[in-house]
Amino acid sequence: MSRPEEFSFTRYLAAKRGLDDRSLNRHVFNSLSQSLSAFSAPGPLQVLEVGCGLGAMVERLLDWGLLRRGAVYKAIDLQPENIAAARERLRAYAASRGYRVSEEEGVLCLKLRQGQRLFVVLEAIDLYDFIRREQGRQTWDLLIAHAFLDLVDLSATLPPLLSLLGERGLCYFTLNFDGATIFLPYLDVEFDRQIEELYHQTMDQRQWQAWPSARSQTGRRLFHMLPAAGAQVLAAGSSDWVVHPGPGGYPADEAYFLHFIIHTVASALQDHPHLPEDRFREWVDQRHRQIEKGQLLYIARQLDFLGYINRGKIGTLPIFYYFFPAILGRS
Repeated sequence: MSRPEEFSFTRYLAAKRGLDDRSLNRHVFNSLSQSLSAFSAPGPLQVLEVGCGLGAMVERLLDWGLLRRGAVYKAIDLQPENIAAARERLRAYAASRGYRVSEEEGVLCLKLRQGQRLFVVLEAIDLYDFIRREQGRQTWDLLIAHAFLDLVDLSATLPPLLSLLGERGLCYFTLNFDGATIFLPYLDVEFDRQIEELYHQTMDQRQWQAWPSARSQTGRRLFHMLPAAGAQVLAAGSSDWVVHPGPGGYPADEAYFLHFIIHTVASALQDHPHLPEDRFREWVDQRHRQIEKGQLLYIARQLDFLGYINRGKIGTLPIFYYFFPAILGRS
């Protein structure tokens, strides 16, 4: 495809659906499936997804058999347009699978086979506002964050987020970026490496409440931050994005996905003092032309995690403790 004149984040989310499906680590997913099969609760499974985007995870977990016994699925996202799109997409998805769907007071009800029902509650809300509202009021059995935790500060977000899980709760955290962005073939090895390094620095220099966080290494950091926050790691594995052209070009809409990735790098490094402006602009143009010709290969290193809550290590401290660790001497 030719280089887009405009870029849509909604289209980007839709374009990566197939890529996410094939990238998710099946060992981690199978461990989740086995854990849920042994999970017993007095009522329906309570699921919370943060940063739900277009609702693709709901569709995926149904297609992969995880939600076919029914559940109450709460999905939140900051962007109202994502929630609106998710609502429409889930309706279309249900129709395509032969599920009857109804809606009452904003709750989608998918009538599955064997009389099971999946209730989907979609809400546009800031994550931290949601935590403040729900902490101490409600808990969930399964917490999902898909391609999301590398957007937030783990030290400030993970403990209060995990506090929303109930006794024996599970957390499924997927596509956590882990420090490698590779474009092939190389145009200039040293210049390509400089761009990768500076791009990762832009991730790490974003701050929340004046605290820096190594978002470009979120994956590896979760190995020690999950236990520190009270969650035992049950399974972990790689979930790298690998996009390459086949005999017929790029799959589905993944050429657009690649154009969006190059656009993201270009936007992050625009006017960077350590990059010659003309040379970087030419690098961006060359990468877009490679996509148009079906020549670009893209790899991003990522990790998936399944965790189990050890309630004895999750405190009942007030939420300000988690949001303001510097006040209390936490690093």
